[in-house]
Amino acid sequence: MFSLLALSSAKSVSANLENSYWHLTSPTAITWTFDGRAHTDHMEMSGQQMSAILHYGIAADGSFTCDRHLVFPMLRTLPNDTHASFIRYTSWDPLESVLIGHQRITDTPERVKDITLSDGTLCAQSHFGSLTVRRTLAPSPTLPALIEAYTIVNSNQRPTTIRIEPTIHRMESDPDKGLDGSYIVEEQITPTGTFTLNQGEDLTFYAILSARRATEPTLTCDAAEQLSQRQQLTRQWLDNLVLVTPDSILNRMFAFSKVRAAESIYQTKNGPLHGPGGERYYAAIWANDQAEYANPFFPFLGYAYANASAMNSWRMFASFMNEDYRPIPSSIIAEGTDYWNGAGDRGDAAMIAYGASRYALARGSRQEAETLWPLITWTLEYCRRQLNADGVVMSNCDELEGRFPAGEANLCTSSLYYDALRSAAFLARDLGKGKALAKTYNQQADALRIAIDRFFHADMEGFDTYRYYNGNDILRSWICIPLTMGIFTRAAGTIDALYSPRLWTENGMLTQAGSQTFWDRSTLYALRGALMAGDTERTLRYLQNYSATRLLGQHVPYAIEAWPEGNQRHLSAESALYARIITEGLFGIRPTGLRCFTVSPRLPQEWPEMRLNHIRLADADFDLRVFRDKRGRITTQLIRNQQVVQEGHGDNASFRL
Repeated sequence: MFSLLALSSAKSVSANLENSYWHLTSPTAITWTFDGRAHTDHMEMSGQQMSAILHYGIAADGSFTCDRHLVFPMLRTLPNDTHASFIRYTSWDPLESVLIGHQRITDTPERVKDITLSDGTLCAQSHFGSLTVRRTLAPSPTLPALIEAYTIVNSNQRPTTIRIEPTIHRMESDPDKGLDGSYIVEEQITPTGTFTLNQGEDLTFYAILSARRATEPTLTCDAAEQLSQRQQLTRQWLDNLVLVTPDSILNRMFAFSKVRAAESIYQTKNGPLHGPGGERYYAAIWANDQAEYANPFFPFLGYAYANASAMNSWRMFASFMNEDYRPIPSSIIAEGTDYWNGAGDRGDAAMIAYGASRYALARGSRQEAETLWPLITWTLEYCRRQLNADGVVMSNCDELEGRFPAGEANLCTSSLYYDALRSAAFLARDLGKGKALAKTYNQQADALRIAIDRFFHADMEGFDTYRYYNGNDILRSWICIPLTMGIFTRAAGTIDALYSPRLWTENGMLTQAGSQTFWDRSTLYALRGALMAGDTERTLRYLQNYSATRLLGQHVPYAIEAWPEGNQRHLSAESALYARIITEGLFGIRPTGLRCFTVSPRLPQEWPEMRLNHIRLADADFDLRVFRDKRGRITTQLIRNQQVVQEGHGDNASFRL
């Protein structure tokens, strides 16, 4: 529908792209065409049984480099704690097993043509003399293996003889360090033998990097089929919840975010668990990453395995409910067999109440909502019991776990509790829990909204906004949180503060003014909240610049966790937060019942229209088209089977499925 990037978008991102390596290519790809500049980067790719962090790049001599950090979350090490996934590093180059005549192909200087990220794979094309080699790397969707395809194309006019030597490397771990004894990492090549290629012909062989318990047999699989399944699964994510705007960078960043958010789900002994990743956080769940960030997004995507992981996480959190209202642990770890609460109460009950109620509304399943109702009501009651004399919620810290001060009551926890009360009121109505209960939750939300403003409102460095906690006198990025919960009382001053040089940098927002630390999660919340508050034109520019930096800049292609902590890991839930900028910020979708929702679209002035296609709320399949009618009114159409079935006007249209 839109073939050109909007002019102002091109202007606003130009500075970010001046020194970038990447550019947009196919509808779902970005490509780095080698221009002589050496560069290295890292990205994470995941399947149900493993994750691979690829440290890849192009050296100054034009050769491809790739160190693989392989993580196997279900192979547990000792002690069996949060970080006990079996990890092995390898720089193995399968091309070392390839001979051209009597000479190894790696003895010929390599010149990389380009590297492409597309359809859940990393693909590098290189020239070795008259031979072209295309590497394609991706995790198996279901097996503990990284699959690498190597396609060799003969451009020589004469036939070329290629020998692929049989290669199996085995590395066995220390049995005293594994929960199940020794683990074996195997590197193997298939097929092997001698082949003759005429001009233009090609040959593909596969490298399989896998791990297993010493008591288990060597992994055998159809490598080509595994790669095909990976690409088919990725296409499923890409073909649902499709963003169509005049801005190709936003469209592409949104598409990539769906992949990273959906792929990081591990099939543990206690069922599927979505995990952040980053070489540290696997086979475990957190009240922020999963309950608050990722789970409310999954129903929009329609990925059944992700929804199953969400329900599994709620089941695990619910197992810690108790009559004395002791806190639910922040994290359930080690495939669901243990827990971690080392930071005390981080406001986790508010995170769970918010996420579970939002998820239930978006899923639209009465059965699932009834299952979640005891957890929602328990966590709401827990929060109510933590209200201080000023009417806001007390907690030991927040999700940053003491990295920055949060006082005895922080803005984030109370804001999450507020939204959870609103969502619970919607659910109480639809589940037949009584009008009185719905009214009680709304009254509690009304009182909390007043208390939030009374307790946290402050003049912060000249901005009419919020202090993050009592005694806070330095601007904090989490002042954005009320905006994402529909509290716009201090929107103008808050957004001015967020975009001021005190907080905003080329990498998004600082956690605290004057520091050098940034966590993408607060930037992602801020962009969503500012759009929800109606700051469309200005926020679009910041969103475009952020997206260009993350998608096409020095470190691609996803939202990151933090810096300097963690080397800007591609944690999965941050990509879910990016996607929610679009669903909840740009389109303003807010479920208000099991089969109904409102839309508060923020259509930029320069855009004729925008669409979100194949939305899967409540297991439906529909499109939203937003445009200005002949009278200049914002119009939203709900489209099913290419037919307009409902239409609303203005910035708060209601729809029913």
